[in-house]
Amino acid sequence: MSFQELKSAFLSVLSTIELIDIIDIAILAYLVYLLLKFIRETRAGQLIKGILFLVAGYFLSVFFELKAISYLLTQALDIGLIAMIVLFQPELRRMLEKAGHTRFGVKFLSLGQNVDELRKIWDPAIEAVCDSCVELSATCTGALIVIERQVRLGEQIETGTILNAVPSKEVFGNIFYPKTPLHDGAVIMRDGVILAAACFLPKPQKDAQIDKRLGSRHRAAIGMSENSDSIVIVVSEETGQISTAMNGVLVRDYTREKLKKFLEDEIFEEKTEITIPGRKFFSSRSERRKKK
Repeated sequence: MSFQELKSAFLSVLSTIELIDIIDIAILAYLVYLLLKFIRETRAGQLIKGILFLVAGYFLSVFFELKAISYLLTQALDIGLIAMIVLFQPELRRMLEKAGHTRFGVKFLSLGQNVDELRKIWDPAIEAVCDSCVELSATCTGALIVIERQVRLGEQIETGTILNAVPSKEVFGNIFYPKTPLHDGAVIMRDGVILAAACFLPKPQKDAQIDKRLGSRHRAAIGMSENSDSIVIVVSEETGQISTAMNGVLVRDYTREKLKKFLEDEIFEEKTEITIPGRKFFSSRSERRKKK
């Protein structure tokens, strides 16, 4: 085929493309990008290599007329889709959860509460959490507090003991006192209330890559923040240091004032005015973090 024929064929295809075709291709390209990213960031990459090996083996068996092997590989590939869903179930679930954690997903599914309602619920709870963390830090008493947000933590709550208690220094002190039955595990808070204690949290996705000096509480905090949009607060029993975990990122060395500001910014999504010559707009703390 000559260059002129290729050019005319290309122009002919372009002349038939409509806006809906461009949208269709863009969506498909984005989905392919997400699939490649999903494969690259998880153990699915090794499984894909195994599947490609089976496909290559199938074509070789057909080429060399190896009937028994080609028959077995045909049967294996026929159920390949179901097998992939079963094998990739943890990764697929995590990917769908992340899709729900996006700002669009949260806004679409959320019933919505205004800031005044949230402040009425959470202001006393934040004060109690901050006071408790400072006292626990002073005595090097380990603590793990999870603040539930849009993503419900029913699976973790079921592993603990339901309390439905109003948060206070005394309640947190009793829960995390080392000789009490509820101290080993996490406290989960919902709507400004201590809903459950002694809850078990998921392990982090890349446990081997986390600093070896971090203990089980910090690892559990990172794992919980990776699997949900929750805010997790940790008090180290070795150093008394206060840390927070969110979106899989652990930030350490909080003071009471710094912890209070962090919780207020994240729970109330306070807007900060940003001025640029000729423009003025507002940005939440979480949005600013994503841009960094």
